[in-house]
Formats: sequence, structure tokens, C-alpha cells
Amino acid sequence: MIDKVTIYCSSSNSLPSKYYEETNKIGQLLAKENITIIYGGGGAGLMGTLADSALKNDGKVIGVIPRFMKAVEWDHKGVNLMIETEDMAERKKILIEGTDAVIALPGGVGTFEELFEVLSAKRLGLFTKPIIIYNFEGFYNPIIEMLETCIEENFMGKQHRVIWTEVTRSEDLVGAIKNAPTWTESAIDNAKT
Repeated sequence: MIDKVTIYCSSSNSLPSKYYEETNKIGQLLAKENITIIYGGGGAGLMGTLADSALKNDGKVIGVIPRFMKAVEWDHKGVNLMIETEDMAERKKILIEGTDAVIALPGGVGTFEELFEVLSAKRLGLFTKPIIIYNFEGFYNPIIEMLETCIEENFMGKQHRVIWTEVTRSEDLVGAIKNAPTWTESAIDNAKT
């Protein structure tokens, strides 16, 4: 059963409309599946769109935002629960506590930082839940290609391919979480070689 899913995404209000439309669909989808969204707490960009969409469809949303961002009113005013943190590091830690999966939607350097941190944590066995890279219209192609290059050049092992799952259609996100390969103690041990 999937209870909570963490979403990494952009706070930019200057994106092509297709990204907001797709994020709106994802908010609806997760709300209809009765999956609580944990996200960065923002009220703008894809963050705001995601929260608005879920809330309009009777979904539950938990925001996690540093106090300095709330002080400048970057927080979403309507989420079910807003957790304030001291800094970005604490925010990232809380975002993945108790979640059943992580989904990275298109985003900028903040989203990339969150994604790579959770990929690294999973590689080390500190986080073992599914990590879904939503490669909407090829957005993440360069990053996935770089990860593949790391494997081909032995900076990562072949077994590391199961750390993440690539999804290209929003309707496949929930299924990808349910069917993601298990990252077990043996997989972690094998990853050390």
C-alpha cells in the first residue's frame, strides 16, 4: 500500500504551460489514489500547482519549508500541514522521513540536488524506497544518460540501475512505485563491490 509520496519539483512561475498541466494531472492522480503528497511547501510554480491540484481533489498535502522561505511568504497557505525547518538540510531530511517513495518531476538545481542526494542515500542503504524519475518529454534524458555513463565507465556498478525507475507517462507513476525493484541488504552489499 502506498500512503505517502515525496515529490521534488520546481517553484518557477516562468515555465512552459505543459509542465503546469502535467503537474496538475499528477496532483489529481495522487489525490484520487488517496496518496498523501509530501513536498517542499511552496505556493508557486509546479509546487503550487501540485498542492492546488491535490487539494481541489480532496487530497492530503504536507509541506516542508525552511523558516527563511516562510518569512518571505513562499509557503502555500492552504496545505493540510506545513512543517517549518531551520534550514535546507533539515528540510531534505524531513521530506524523505516516513515516505513510501520519491518522485522527481522536472525542476532546476534544487530539484537536482534533492534527487542526487536521495540517489546517493539509496546507494548507501540509508534510504531504500522507490525513486521515480519522471522523464516527461525527455526532460531528464541528459541526467539518465550521465548515470548510464557512470555505470559504463565503472563509477557505479550495473546493479545500481535498480536504484531509480524512469517513467515517461504520469498514469504509470503509481504502478512504477508498486513494481519498483526492492533495494535490499544483499543489493547494498553487492553494490559495495
